[in-house]
Amino acid sequence: MTAAIFHLAIPINDVAKAKQFYVEGLGCTLGRQSPQAMILNFWDHQVVAHVSHDPLTPQRGIYPRHFGLIFPVEADWETTLTRAKNHNLLFREPEKRRFPGQLTEHRTFFLEDPFYNLLEFKYYCHAEAIFSPQAGAAVGDR
Repeated sequence: MTAAIFHLAIPINDVAKAKQFYVEGLGCTLGRQSPQAMILNFWDHQVVAHVSHDPLTPQRGIYPRHFGLIFPVEADWETTLTRAKNHNLLFREPEKRRFPGQLTEHRTFFLEDPFYNLLEFKYYCHAEAIFSPQAGAAVGDR
């Protein structure tokens, strides 16, 4: 089977602000756009930002709804972290190392776009932890 491309639609209320965050800030490539939506190349996956006229409200915490990337190379994670800092993007949670010394050890940070969409960027120290089931291994925070 060939690799599939992931597609995600997210709500926004301002195309110009979305372009500033995703294209200028994160470095995504802009695809097609209209006054109601725009398509982003989000690291070779498709994110479609649709203008919503419903009120957009923040979540209390990072769970349950967020999306993002798992980088296979730590340097790519660090490059994205540096870019986010250099472009003064809003960090919902700063970079940290979770589960140190465990098979599930990973580095992570969360951004919040201007529309309250939460994005997580990860790098796992042991790639096998990404999908492999492990008895007793934590998923998420308590």
